[in-house]
Amino acid sequence: MTKPAFLALDTEFIRERTYYPQLCLVQVAAPTGEAILLDPITGDDMSDLEEALFDPDVVKVFHAGRQDIEIFVKMFGRVPAPIFDTQIAAMALGYGESVSYASLVADVCHHTIDKSQQFTDWSIRPLTAEQLAYGADDVLYLRTVYENFCERLDRLGRRAWIDEEMAKLSDPSIYTVVPEEAWERIKIRSDKPPVLSVLRGLAAWREREAQRRDIPKGRIFKDDTLAEIAMTQPRTAQALARVRGFPSDLAEKHLGQSILKVIEESLSVPREEMPRIERSKPFPPELQPALEMLKMLLRIECSEAGISPRLVADSDDLQAIAIKGDDPSIPAMQGWRREVFGQNALSLLSGGLALSVKNGKIIKTKS
Repeated sequence: MTKPAFLALDTEFIRERTYYPQLCLVQVAAPTGEAILLDPITGDDMSDLEEALFDPDVVKVFHAGRQDIEIFVKMFGRVPAPIFDTQIAAMALGYGESVSYASLVADVCHHTIDKSQQFTDWSIRPLTAEQLAYGADDVLYLRTVYENFCERLDRLGRRAWIDEEMAKLSDPSIYTVVPEEAWERIKIRSDKPPVLSVLRGLAAWREREAQRRDIPKGRIFKDDTLAEIAMTQPRTAQALARVRGFPSDLAEKHLGQSILKVIEESLSVPREEMPRIERSKPFPPELQPALEMLKMLLRIECSEAGISPRLVADSDDLQAIAIKGDDPSIPAMQGWRREVFGQNALSLLSGGLALSVKNGKIIKTKS
């Protein structure tokens, strides 16, 4: 059997009641032929899929595939490679950020995807004919979008533009939750190291509990409750019972005792090992006009090139350019990004490029 050059892939899953996504269906389509639907719930063999996912000669094509890839990492312990994500590629072809699969299919294939089955319960068996048709459509048209995008990217010389973004999807760390880092995603009204140390300990404990029990972490405690405990730092069951959002009847039980132990351990950490929030220096107010001009230039250049601004530079890049100028550590000052935007950004800051308005349009003028 001839090895396919690529496979279009999608998954259907639910995770409202679990920590880990519960895989319900895998859809696969080679460059030709019908879609193959693999049902893990009924015990379909996944060995051929596993072999293909890690075959370096077969491109794995997804649309907005991060959650799909996360599922495969959980199943097989590694990241499929090589990867091509049509949502990322779309940013280099003028579709803007986060374009939907249905929009791409409508534009490239002139077909309307029926999304009525998108939020059905995919864990119930048997699957309906409508669900099966929906699942097949999710990969049959994806292969056409992929082939169209490859041709356009190659013709425009932009394949390398998205390689860096695709490489990010191949980084195993983005699919691995480190419990000790979970606190960084919780908002709290303090930057005191002891408070952050307790928050770190509580967030790590909650993450491990959710993983162990395979339930959403919010069902253990909400972020606001963890933040409140970290701020008040109760040391007894009676004090814990008074924390807003904490069920008072649990304070004396195993759950409450576990939390009190986490608090004690977190406060016993040497102060120099407690976490800290690094406060970035405020952006110089005198450079604000230059920053606004850079934002405008980025929109202009990306509009002319037909690419998403997010693919070229983010707000940190723009601030760094305004402060540092031609610094090779700034992504927008490297490679194709420099050609599209970075060089003109430097010219704008040095006075070699001016922006003006003529007949309601912004005009770039080189001096």
